[in-house]
Amino acid sequence: MKLSFKLKASSALLSAALLAAASSPAMAKEFKISLGGGEGTAQHALAAKFVEGLEANTEHTARIYSNSQLGSEQDTVNDASMGVLDFSVVAINNITPFSPTVGVFTLPYIIETLEEAETLVQSPAAQELIENTVRDAGVRIVGWTFSGFRVLTNSKRPVEGLADLQNLVIRVPKNEIMIDTYRAWGVNPTPMAWAELFSALQQKVVDGQDLALVDIASLKFYEVQKYITNIHYNFLLEPMIISEGVFQDQSEADQAAILAAGKEATLYSAEFLRSSEADAIAKLKEKGMEFFDVDESEWIEKATTTVWPKYYDSVGGKDKVDAVIAALGR
Repeated sequence: MKLSFKLKASSALLSAALLAAASSPAMAKEFKISLGGGEGTAQHALAAKFVEGLEANTEHTARIYSNSQLGSEQDTVNDASMGVLDFSVVAINNITPFSPTVGVFTLPYIIETLEEAETLVQSPAAQELIENTVRDAGVRIVGWTFSGFRVLTNSKRPVEGLADLQNLVIRVPKNEIMIDTYRAWGVNPTPMAWAELFSALQQKVVDGQDLALVDIASLKFYEVQKYITNIHYNFLLEPMIISEGVFQDQSEADQAAILAAGKEATLYSAEFLRSSEADAIAKLKEKGMEFFDVDESEWIEKATTTVWPKYYDSVGGKDKVDAVIAALGR
C-alpha cells in the first residue's frame, strides 16, 4: 500500500515537472547571424538594428559574424536550411538557386527606385515569395536590406556605353539571371563567389564588378577600382533569413518578436540608405574614383527583351512578373 502510494506520488510529480517544462519559455540562446559584408555596409546596419530589437523583446541574444566568416552567402543559405546556422543576410540572388521564384526581384530593371523596392517588399508578391522560400529552401525571410543599385566599377577605362563594356572582364555573382543580363549586353562575365572578389580585383584576375555604392565605399573598393558607371539594372535587395527549423522551435511570443524586429530593421535599412549614399559618393570621389552617367535606353532594351522572357517559367510565369509590375503601379 505504501509502495503504491509512493509510485503514484512520484508519477504525479513527474507529470507536474513535464507540464511545467512544456509550458515554460525556451531557454535563452545566442543566435549566430552571418553576413557577407562587413561593418559600414547596409547588411551590417540591418543586422545590428535587428539584434537591438531581438534583445529588447526576448531573452535571446545574437552575435554578428561579418565578412563571410561562416562561409559564402550561398553556403549559409544551405546551412540555415539544414538548421546548423540561425540567421544570414544575403544578396537575394544567392537565394534564387534554392527558390527560383525569388528571381523575379532580380530581373534587370524590374525595380526603378528605392521607393519601389520599399513598396515591393510589403506587397502580396513578396509574401508569396517568403512562403515559397520556406517551402523550397527551408528558410524564412524576416527582413529586407535596401542596399541600392549595383553600379558598375572597373580598373581599366571609363564605361559610357555598351561599346566601352566590351573586352572587360567583369565579375558577377553565380546567378544565371545576372550572367544572362551581361551576355545580353555582349559580355561574357566571370561568375565568382563574393569572398573571392576583392583579391581577384587586386590580382587583376577580373577588371570590374557591380555593387552598391555604400558597400563599395565601406569595403574600400576604391583601392582596386578607378571608374564607376551609374547603371540601374539591379536594385540590391539583401534579405535576412532564419532557419525555418530554428523559427519553429521558438515560442509564439518569440516568433512574433523576431518578425517585429525584422520589420523594424527593414524600415531602418531604407533610412540608412537614404542617409548614407551621398556620403559614400563623396568618399569615393575623394579617394579618386571617377563617375560616369550613361543613357541606359539601349541597356534596358537589350536586357528586358532578352532576359525577361527566358525566366518567365522559373519565376512562376509571366503573370507573376505582371503582378510585380502592378504592385509598383506601372
